[in-house]
Amino acid sequence: MISDSLLTTLAREYGTPLFVYDADRIAERYRDLFTFIPCDRLKIQYALKANYQIGILQTLLAQGAGIDAVSPAEVELALRLGFPKERIIYTANNMSDAGFEKVRRTGVLMNIGSLSRLRKIARDHKGMKLCLRFNPDVCDGDSVHTMTAGALTKFGILLDDLEEVKSLVKAGDLHIVGLHEHTGSGLQHAESVYAAMDKLMAIATRENFPELEMLDFGGGFKVPYKPDEAEIDYVAMGKVIAEKFARFCENYGRKLDLLFEPGKFLVAQSGHLVVEVNTIKHNRERLIAGCDSGFPQLIRPMLYGAYHQIDNLSNPGGKKYCYDVCGNICETGDRFAEQREVPEIREYDLLAIRNAGAYCYSMGGVYNLRPMPTEVVVSGGEVIAKRKRLSDAELVDQILKESR
Repeated sequence: MISDSLLTTLAREYGTPLFVYDADRIAERYRDLFTFIPCDRLKIQYALKANYQIGILQTLLAQGAGIDAVSPAEVELALRLGFPKERIIYTANNMSDAGFEKVRRTGVLMNIGSLSRLRKIARDHKGMKLCLRFNPDVCDGDSVHTMTAGALTKFGILLDDLEEVKSLVKAGDLHIVGLHEHTGSGLQHAESVYAAMDKLMAIATRENFPELEMLDFGGGFKVPYKPDEAEIDYVAMGKVIAEKFARFCENYGRKLDLLFEPGKFLVAQSGHLVVEVNTIKHNRERLIAGCDSGFPQLIRPMLYGAYHQIDNLSNPGGKKYCYDVCGNICETGDRFAEQREVPEIREYDLLAIRNAGAYCYSMGGVYNLRPMPTEVVVSGGEVIAKRKRLSDAELVDQILKESR
């Protein structure tokens, strides 16, 4: 666990804003899944889109994780870091022909989520080995923006289209070695996980798909973001998951691999964004604390209305006041928190924005031409990896160079 005193020390050394990640916490969460889900064929594919920091990826590689990749560049990064192609699954959304060909040449297993792409493969790449993504028609998640199943989603092949899928597989002599589904991010209800599993397992018969080697039930495991938010009982959930899968394998006639693709679960709680307060404003009934970061560097509150706990590292015992904690970007919605109770904030205080390990830096950009923060990865109290913030001049040099 990274202490607040270490966060303060690192902020003074590397400057703010600063992302700090706890590699030991990530490794612990990875091992937790094998405790929660008692299945000897369990495989964990890290959802690389959650955070592509090299130190994090090297930590998970050493633990034995695989990769859930969603772009050709993610595949390329995973391969270059040493993840074996056999431990990578490519699940792109609306993949282009060029992207498809680039990944196909790597030999990485491709997970196909549309009839349109499956038709092209059956026509042009006969005999190809594939995984198929189905829409389980079970909707769950912590935001409508991150629910990935149901009638309104763009993801997956409808279960209603199973017969056409089988016809295309037969016409293309395709080898379907896996089936996949994903209901959403930040799953709220264990029953949704079970229902989605049941729907995928119902079509995963020897009659439909005789060559299956694995079933992949996606990710979306919820982690608590609010201080009073309870942790999901993953021990109880994992027991049900393992029992369901064991019964399925018995009916199928052989043991298959059981895959999950967590991103947030593995890395969210490991991350902290440390910012410095530079402005205090009393706007009639509003008390505004302005800091040296903004929504392009942690967009979840503005994009999803997501909650991130904020602690005052410099004055943890101060009297609490209600603040709007705002960023430095030219948008009124640029707030990390609105009307949040925090110990008294003064100019130059350091604030820690918690649970900043997933979908924060990885969704970032340089709007207003403010460079992305430095990142450091810590293990055993020592920095084991870092990526430095570009200076303003380096960012402008990069833009000018790319424009030539």
